Amino acid sequence: MMPSHSQQQRALWLSTLAFTLCFAVWTIFSIIGLSIKDELQLSEFEYGVLIATPVLTGSLIRLILGVWTERFGGRLVFSAQMILTGLATFAMTFANSYFTFLLAALGVGLAGGSFIIGVAYVTKWYPQASQGTALGVFGMGNVGAAVTTFLAPFALVAWGWQGVAQLWAAIIAVMGVVFYLLAKDDPDFTARRAQGISAPSLAEQFAPLKKLQVWRFSLYYFFVFGGFVALALWLPYYLVQVYDVDIRTAGIAAAIFSLSASIFRAYGGVLSDRFGARTVMYWTLGFSALFLFMLSYPPTDYVIRGRHGPIAFSTEMGLWPFVVTLFALGFFMSLGKAAVFRHIPVYYPKHVGSVGGLVGMIGGLGGFVLPIIFGALLDVTGIWTSAFVLLLLIVVVSLGWMHFSIRAMERQAHGAALDRLPNFPELAEIHDPDRTVMARVIDDWRPEDPQFWNDKGKKIATRNLWISIPALLLAFAVWMVWSVVVSKLPSIGFDFTQDQLFWLAALPALSGATLRIFYSFMVPIFGGRLWTTLSTASLMIPAMGIGYAVQDPTTPYLIFIVLALLCGFGGGNFASSMANISFFYPRSEKGNAMGLNAGLGNLGVSVMQFLVPLVITAGVFGALGGAPQLLPDGNPIWMQNAGFIWVPFIMVSTALAWLGMNDLADARSSFREQAVIFTRTQNWVMCLLYVGTFGSFIGYSAGFPLLSGLAFPEINALQFVFLGPLIGALSRAGSGWLADRIGGGRVTFWVFVGMIFSVLVVIWGLQSASFSIFFAGFMALFFFTGVGNSSTFQMIPVIMRKEIARLYPDRSVDEQRRQSEREAAAIVAFTSAIGGYGGFFIPKAYGTSIGLTGAPLAALWAFLAFYVLCLVVTWAVYTRRGGLLHDIERGRRAMPAAIPAR
Repeated sequence: MMPSHSQQQRALWLSTLAFTLCFAVWTIFSIIGLSIKDELQLSEFEYGVLIATPVLTGSLIRLILGVWTERFGGRLVFSAQMILTGLATFAMTFANSYFTFLLAALGVGLAGGSFIIGVAYVTKWYPQASQGTALGVFGMGNVGAAVTTFLAPFALVAWGWQGVAQLWAAIIAVMGVVFYLLAKDDPDFTARRAQGISAPSLAEQFAPLKKLQVWRFSLYYFFVFGGFVALALWLPYYLVQVYDVDIRTAGIAAAIFSLSASIFRAYGGVLSDRFGARTVMYWTLGFSALFLFMLSYPPTDYVIRGRHGPIAFSTEMGLWPFVVTLFALGFFMSLGKAAVFRHIPVYYPKHVGSVGGLVGMIGGLGGFVLPIIFGALLDVTGIWTSAFVLLLLIVVVSLGWMHFSIRAMERQAHGAALDRLPNFPELAEIHDPDRTVMARVIDDWRPEDPQFWNDKGKKIATRNLWISIPALLLAFAVWMVWSVVVSKLPSIGFDFTQDQLFWLAALPALSGATLRIFYSFMVPIFGGRLWTTLSTASLMIPAMGIGYAVQDPTTPYLIFIVLALLCGFGGGNFASSMANISFFYPRSEKGNAMGLNAGLGNLGVSVMQFLVPLVITAGVFGALGGAPQLLPDGNPIWMQNAGFIWVPFIMVSTALAWLGMNDLADARSSFREQAVIFTRTQNWVMCLLYVGTFGSFIGYSAGFPLLSGLAFPEINALQFVFLGPLIGALSRAGSGWLADRIGGGRVTFWVFVGMIFSVLVVIWGLQSASFSIFFAGFMALFFFTGVGNSSTFQMIPVIMRKEIARLYPDRSVDEQRRQSEREAAAIVAFTSAIGGYGGFFIPKAYGTSIGLTGAPLAALWAFLAFYVLCLVVTWAVYTRRGGLLHDIERGRRAMPAAIPAR
């Protein structure tokens, strides 16, 4: 039975008042943080971490509180949460160091978890048709941020920051007691308790979280709520610094934004009920993009040579136009907050707590992460409006994802009819859908059918391959750009130690290898076309970041660490790219296709090492690229070009991927279906071998420039280092046919033999202080790693066809083929992830060896021992008589029936 109107209003307004006070406490650091900053003499970064820490707790706790609310009821959980928050806020007045303030801030953050408790509690009192309006009214509690930014400055002046904390603590604790006494248990909880029904299990509550749609909603909320919290925390400081106003004026101006971003949430709920949450989200993201573009444009002076003389004007926005624009932005953010949570009870009525908890947690994390990034962007760029640029980027990505998701649903509903429509009405008379439409998702893909392959398949596969190759080349270039940049940092004024430089050279490989683990499973989930587009576009972030960071010698080392880790985006791309291309080609051509994709993609390292030393010697981008740095000899150098040079190529490659690539329906599978590879022994054996081949290639590429400069300082090694990755890339691209012809296992065996002897040559060169011998040994190493990269990947599909036929003998030939191809693609991607860690361990091993022994020889002897292990494993598992590939590679046994024999 539906509760009475008075019961609904009681629950709604008690929850809204409680949420308002919780939100006021949650944002208390936006005001008292400035006093604490001055008291402790905190840096900008330390201040950013302090004000963001409560947001971290409030975000992470939301998922747990959402589950507890479903289990124990909102009345009990809400009351306990407020009382504990009051105790933590009062305890903050006893803090006397930065560390203790951080601990207290973690406790204050409990206030932020109140939102999901209220959402799960309030929705139980209202029918679905009215939930948008009810949640909109409840969401007005965000006005608590305006309460703090408006009232706290006056209390701060009167009683100090300790007085503010004590007063806010008392209010929230009293509200916790009042809520427990006056509120009632929600109808669902009451009915469940009366009937003796147990609460839903964690597995049941968390089941919807595996749906991609939930994570899309989370991204929206990351902006509309996380961006709101971040700006509420950041704006007082921004206004004081940029507009030179006092803290009370800044607080009032920030309160105006918080007010508009809160009170209109109720109106957003009404609009969502009336017009639909999707429509309101389009309004929110569209207008937010417009206002953020206005806010992100930095103050700039222009002089135009007019007919009657110079015409000067400025784009600087005054204080009150700035506040008005913020008010308008806050209005649409408030509509968006209501619209996001209007979706959840509709799509997941039985899981509001868990789904809302996740969405709320991601949104809250935005409030934690974004202020830190705001500070980091300000440090890197020196531009105050960079914070709004970041928000604009998030809005554009959200709007694009939403639109294309909706288009995908429309396509699913209407099928091929949409493909037969012209792109523009004016083309209707000449539009021939059979000739001009390129299907984005291919349902019928039979590369092992010779007629299909020759008539249609080969052309499509080739197009996808040649779009994939330049995207992967750029990914490798961005991934390994630090191998050149770090060698120049000391000469342009950066006072980093040798160990710090080795860390910068190694960190991109560490993050890239880690990202490959996740990227390994993305193509079957998102589709190759969309994922290639997104992963290529992501390279813009580190490329632009490097371009700005290297221009200022005072840029903190922490910023360089972050940028080095972000370069891992390029490393992650390899896993998804190889998995995607492997689906397109028949067995007889997989080795060559993946060899071309990987080999020519690997060329990005040598292209980068050849191109960067050239472009940093000239002002390629003119004034737009920034001023040059001066070397010790007085010559100018434009180190920023090492990052900026890739930006236009990344933009073109991103567009080509979106417009020209395809998705294969057969390649689609969930993470659970792919995760079976973790139970396959051969997956882990191939990971070991690929660490030996690709791990060596990428590790030597990252460490060779720095090692050469340290071992032979009298030689300008940057003139030659690009040759190693070039040889490795070309040998990989040109040797795929060899593994297809005589077998990947046999080629891999002899590769490790060659690598063992090559390492001995390198050691000889170092011991004899001969650069020529040292260089020749490394060139041989690069050659063998390239051949081994190709041969190991050729082995994987062959191994899995044999394994799947053994494990699933009762399945049909077609089912065995699909299963083996999916598992082989996942293993190809996953082994590439594990192999990528070689790019971290090899440079780090050099640094450790030099630090402990004064020379890199110990590291090289360790590498040699590892290659001996790989050689033994290859022989024992695959190539010996009785090994898994012995008979197949010598033509004594036909391939399993899953795929026609070669």
